[in-house]
Amino acid sequence: MTVRQTNGLLAIDIGNTHTVIGLFIDTRLMGRWRIRSERAATEDELAIKLNALPLSEKCLFSTVSDVIISSVVPPLTEAWERMTRKYYGNEALVVLKNIDHGMPIRYRRPFEIGADRIVNAIAAWNRFHTAVIAIDFGTATTFDCISPKGEYLGGAISPGLKLAAEMLSSKTSKLPLIELETPPGAALAQDTVSAIRSGIVYGFAALADGLSERLMKEFSDQPVIIATGGLAKTVARHSRLIQHVLPDLTLEGLLHIYLRYSSENHLCD
Repeated sequence: MTVRQTNGLLAIDIGNTHTVIGLFIDTRLMGRWRIRSERAATEDELAIKLNALPLSEKCLFSTVSDVIISSVVPPLTEAWERMTRKYYGNEALVVLKNIDHGMPIRYRRPFEIGADRIVNAIAAWNRFHTAVIAIDFGTATTFDCISPKGEYLGGAISPGLKLAAEMLSSKTSKLPLIELETPPGAALAQDTVSAIRSGIVYGFAALADGLSERLMKEFSDQPVIIATGGLAKTVARHSRLIQHVLPDLTLEGLLHIYLRYSSENHLCD
């Protein structure tokens, strides 16, 4: 596999619900987009979606020669790899597949860890260089713990906010599916939509604090607690313990892994 050092890097985080795409020019994040993760998408459909993004009008995508991917959806990983070969003439770097991420893993079954969790941990460590609990409010809510030495320790997994809302709607006869971006009002709600919003948003804020408190007891040093993911801001404003909301944490982690790989392999133009 050959990687060319360039000023353009496409970083792709493929989740179960959404795929987040970041365009870096000279390590600066120029654009960030979220598209649906459609498992049957072909490489050509993915290329069309890229061409439809606003920055393509400025020809910035023409600077890209390297692509790095983290993914928890194998069929989409393969489609993005094919797209990279066909449209960029290069092999994509795929975390946990053909690229070493460089973080020591202290986990009983390391092959079970999702690439996104490792990438978040690397980004968190590179930002704070101390013990961290990174909470990702995605399809699942994940708690990832990094030691003061920069080791991945493990963590916890619970359902995500939207998944909880969808399950309430699909498994009950009278409860509607609601959007969660609107801030909840009083915890003691007086209509059904407000009651669901209160239960999920305030409930997940309590989950974040309660589980973080339990995890903190297993650290020798006081960890920094950070949040990322699509609904991180919504939950964090009601949390006592979340200290930083970092919406681009996963993209930052992909950039760090790419730069480390480039440096170790002495890549040049």
